[in-house]
Amino acid sequence: MDYKIIVDSCGELPEELKQNDRFESVPLELDVDDYHVVDDESFCQAEFLKKVKESPNSPKSACPSPQRYYDAFDCGAAHVYAVTLSAQLSGSYNSAHMARQMFLSDHPDKKVHVFNSCSASVGETLIALKVQELEEAGRSFEETVEETEAYIKSQQTFFVLETLETLRKNGRLSNLKAFVANVLNIKPVMGSTPEGQICQLAQAQGINKALERMVQEILTRTINREGRILAIAHCNCPKRAQRVKEKIEKLMKFKKIMILDTAGVSSMYANDGGIIIAV
Repeated sequence: MDYKIIVDSCGELPEELKQNDRFESVPLELDVDDYHVVDDESFCQAEFLKKVKESPNSPKSACPSPQRYYDAFDCGAAHVYAVTLSAQLSGSYNSAHMARQMFLSDHPDKKVHVFNSCSASVGETLIALKVQELEEAGRSFEETVEETEAYIKSQQTFFVLETLETLRKNGRLSNLKAFVANVLNIKPVMGSTPEGQICQLAQAQGINKALERMVQEILTRTINREGRILAIAHCNCPKRAQRVKEKIEKLMKFKKIMILDTAGVSSMYANDGGIIIAV
């Protein structure tokens, strides 16, 4: 095996990549009160969303330990790449970076790089696919790192949430703002800053108008679309994701558009009915 791509479990992997030995998902862990789950194949989205809805408290996540990343790096591959959730949102990047330092100290002949996605969910997925594309094209380790870092800087993430309850519970949105938004049915269109923080791009009344506004934001903010893959992650709303895909296809031409269901960490962020797009 010449290379290995490790993605923390906030990044959704398509089924074909789950079966590909060159890819590995390193799970975060989730807690809702006394309900604990590992974000791997055992994750049950329906049960998790039920627990989140019933709890007055915010769900929490714990990043993989440096040892868990170290074990993933110790795979025998000449080139190892890790893609993590934005360092502004989680300790996953720091944990992976610490593991890299430990691993290279023990194995100075190996090459390992950790990418801070400055994104989440399918943003991580697209970065992993970019690494695969470059490795398969015969790029050197250094060229793959350089071109992937440039790709990360060009990438954008957008999302619209059906419910703001998780944002309210974890303090990212005040009780008053959440109350007003719910009463008026205001849905924010959110995005990520270049540093990987969450920001609000726009807002609209009602989920359908918010999704339309998000599509317009993608149209305005995305260049060189025909050479890019666009990925849509949905939390328990496949028909909504398909409608968004169709809206995008009417206005823009991308190299490929893929739809994935959110895994554990992304389900925690998006909550029931949420849509996340990366391009």
